[in-house]
Amino acid sequence: MSSLRLKYMAIVSMQYPFSTRWSGWLAGLLVICLTLFGCSTPMQADSQISPQLKEQVLQIIRENPEAILDSVQAYQRKQQAAQQKEQQAFLEQTKTNPKAVIGSSPTTGAKSGKVLLVEFSDFQCPYCSKAHAILKPFMAKHSDVVTLVYKHFPLTSIHAEAMPAAKAAWAAGQQGQFWAYHDALFTQQEQLGESFYQATAKTLKLDLKRFDRDRANAETAIQQDIELGKKLGLSGTPFFIMNGETLTGLSSVDELEEVLGRVSKG
Repeated sequence: MSSLRLKYMAIVSMQYPFSTRWSGWLAGLLVICLTLFGCSTPMQADSQISPQLKEQVLQIIRENPEAILDSVQAYQRKQQAAQQKEQQAFLEQTKTNPKAVIGSSPTTGAKSGKVLLVEFSDFQCPYCSKAHAILKPFMAKHSDVVTLVYKHFPLTSIHAEAMPAAKAAWAAGQQGQFWAYHDALFTQQEQLGESFYQATAKTLKLDLKRFDRDRANAETAIQQDIELGKKLGLSGTPFFIMNGETLTGLSSVDELEEVLGRVSKG
């Protein structure tokens, strides 16, 4: 049985303790509904469900829509609470255990600065490109205090080159050229594409065979960043966390300076 079906059954049992028999009926009903109308892989026995039973299920849904809706809403509340807990733990970790937050991600600025600035970004996002232009002078001024760490969050559903660009940057990083490649992607965003990735690798004098090989193996590392972003509830880019304080997008260097002033006092 799929994990999704098990979750729904568990929710139903918690929501309707007043009647074991009714909870069982509703749990079974939800399993059948997910099988009949969902996109998960069906169990082998599902194909043997009779038309009469299908009609009975539909009738119960028509007569008791609020029961299923309540269960779905309870599940959503539980998911939101878990997400908030993940967010709070990560925000605290940026202050108490920066090494764990950084992991194997590329960094620039102070080697072990008092302030950790975590960036979730997408190389094809125009707002990320604007944020990059703001970050450059800020980091140049505070490179002795602030450690900037880059986390990949390519929005692949709307940016066709987001993942290929992320893979190229990651591969360049394997040869010590992540930040130079990163700058080229943001400053020449309109050129993103295979020919540009290859040309940039040549300009940076990368080993091209290794570059291509590393690109082919980059997705696992990038996916780890994506999963982290999802746990934190990210839905767009750019997104920043500076010593536990979050920023959605950047409007100016002054904005960063204000946040730096606050977190430096903490």
